[in-house]
Amino acid sequence: MQKLVVAIVLLFIGIGSLSAQEKIMWMSFNEALKAQKKEPRKIFMDVYTDWCGPCKLLDQNTFQNPDVAKYVNANYYAVKFNAEGTEKITYQDFEYTNPNHDPKRKGRNSQHLFAHAMKINAYPSIVFFDEKGDLIQPLPGYKTPQQLELFLKMIKSDDYLEITTAEAWEAYQSGFESTFKS
Repeated sequence: MQKLVVAIVLLFIGIGSLSAQEKIMWMSFNEALKAQKKEPRKIFMDVYTDWCGPCKLLDQNTFQNPDVAKYVNANYYAVKFNAEGTEKITYQDFEYTNPNHDPKRKGRNSQHLFAHAMKINAYPSIVFFDEKGDLIQPLPGYKTPQQLELFLKMIKSDDYLEITTAEAWEAYQSGFESTFKS
């Protein structure tokens, strides 16, 4: 009987530690821009759509990874942005909306003007902004935790500013050692 009680207690402790696992603290882009004014930090934006299968995989496989979540939370303001949604975004003195959005439409919808302005042409895309809110670069496509780690650390450290040739990019990639677990 005592062993059963101990097993049940250990089971609940294990379940509790799983639910306490670190998760990315998402916010809106407007909230991130406001937060930058108080504490400058780069922005990491997940640009997704509701119908996008690889977007859902990115959420499940990459953004749920504890190493990814911990690193993003410590170093970035994390933003979730529906590229076909209706959120109003005020960026660089302009308000971006999605005037052609059809709420009755199932599946693909019209692209938000902010996604268009960032030249997003694939979902998912991860977009990086510097500490002043200026666009650094969109990164299209699904990424594993280890593939994303390279970009998270390169952008955070400003190493991307020194990579100006294909050869420099190849050298950076080949010299990079991943520490994120799968």
